[in-house]
Amino acid sequence: MKKYIQDDVMLQTKAAKRLYDDYAAILPIIDYRTHLSVEEIAGDEPYRNLTQLMLKNASEKWRLMRANGVEEKYITGDAPDREKFQKFAETLPKAIGNPIYLNTYIELKSFFGCEEILSGQTAEKIWNDVNGKRKDLSPRKILAKEKVESLGILVDPSEELQRFEQLHQDKTCLTDILPVFCPDKALRIEDEEWENYMKYELGTAAGIEISTMHDVYEALSARMDAFGAIGCCTADHTLAAISYYPAENFELDDIVGRTINGKGSPSEKAREQYQTAVLLFLAKEYARRGWIMQLEYAVVRDSNTRRAQQLGPDKGDDCLSSGCRGDNLAKFFDRLNREDKIPKTIISSRNPADGAMIASVIGVFQGSGVPGKLQLGGSWTFQGDKEGIKAQLANTANFLLLGNAIHMPSNARSLLALNRHEYYRRILCNFIGRIVENGEYPADWDALGKLIEDICYNNAKQYFAE
Repeated sequence: MKKYIQDDVMLQTKAAKRLYDDYAAILPIIDYRTHLSVEEIAGDEPYRNLTQLMLKNASEKWRLMRANGVEEKYITGDAPDREKFQKFAETLPKAIGNPIYLNTYIELKSFFGCEEILSGQTAEKIWNDVNGKRKDLSPRKILAKEKVESLGILVDPSEELQRFEQLHQDKTCLTDILPVFCPDKALRIEDEEWENYMKYELGTAAGIEISTMHDVYEALSARMDAFGAIGCCTADHTLAAISYYPAENFELDDIVGRTINGKGSPSEKAREQYQTAVLLFLAKEYARRGWIMQLEYAVVRDSNTRRAQQLGPDKGDDCLSSGCRGDNLAKFFDRLNREDKIPKTIISSRNPADGAMIASVIGVFQGSGVPGKLQLGGSWTFQGDKEGIKAQLANTANFLLLGNAIHMPSNARSLLALNRHEYYRRILCNFIGRIVENGEYPADWDALGKLIEDICYNNAKQYFAE
């Protein structure tokens, strides 16, 4: 039996240990998709306590606490932070096999030098020991400690961008903080808030009165101009399903006009036609601008409508769907390909069943000019465990080229979640190390070291720079 969480945890062969220690562990991080707060980074204030560091906005940890029957007041409510931490500590020992268990240990050890095992019994000691150290830990110090070279933060097109501009000018911030254009609200025409959003948020930000499909395009394009002016080169979209249902312009104008004027919700057909048209427009714009398109499918947001009404969106109530259809995805890319307008794309599904299908489709549309132009992305939501990451690596290796992969983004909602890069890199090195130990790839350490450096850092550096 191996000792609990040694330095070589998850590194099961000598080759894996060498790959991680000599190559992966020392590399900087390019994190191109997070839910972090630009205001928090700009303010750079030390955290009040351990709960603010570990549990604020940590919806994946909230799910575990709810599964343990913890009352909501200890999760998102107004209970004292010390009591919230206690409830999480009491939950954690039951999370055997969940990546949050190991990642919590890594968080405490990496950031605070704490090697105690967190539980209900040790919570008081850890709280007291660590809270004395957290005063020296601010957002930018965390970014520096994790060697984060660049950080992408999802931003709605209607939002102001001054904080990003300020950080760009601030020479004391050593990490390049960039907005990621995230037009999800504009895509969700079926949402009851879509009308108000388009009229009073997106339309106002773009300076356009939206009443037709052309106006939707113009508003999105205007905001892309604003994002691009401060260095944005990435867009992100999270959707329930892959739709491909082309429509004529007059049909699209009717769909937009009826919905934005409060004349009823669109039918399922109309929703798919609208979403198809907007995604095709956006993809062509990204290709023209040289942006990267990120697509994530098979997620139903805020499925617990009662909790969403009480607490607001994004409180840990997303769930899987089976909406990632290969035929629709192939038709979408084929339409773009006929016009030579496929942008660099990272596509993933939160449903573990979809990885091979997505990899097979994007393999059809690779082409000359950019190695790994279309990437099979990974998802930390529902696939961020060892098996999910191994499956993503295996599908990339089987259908594409693992040597062209660009790592996984953290999808972090709290800064401590940046330790997911360490988790991923350990699994990557173990995956490749096993292949070497099995005699399926030569033990050429120059070639292997370059492979690890490329996957963990160099490929993303080149992919997002071009």
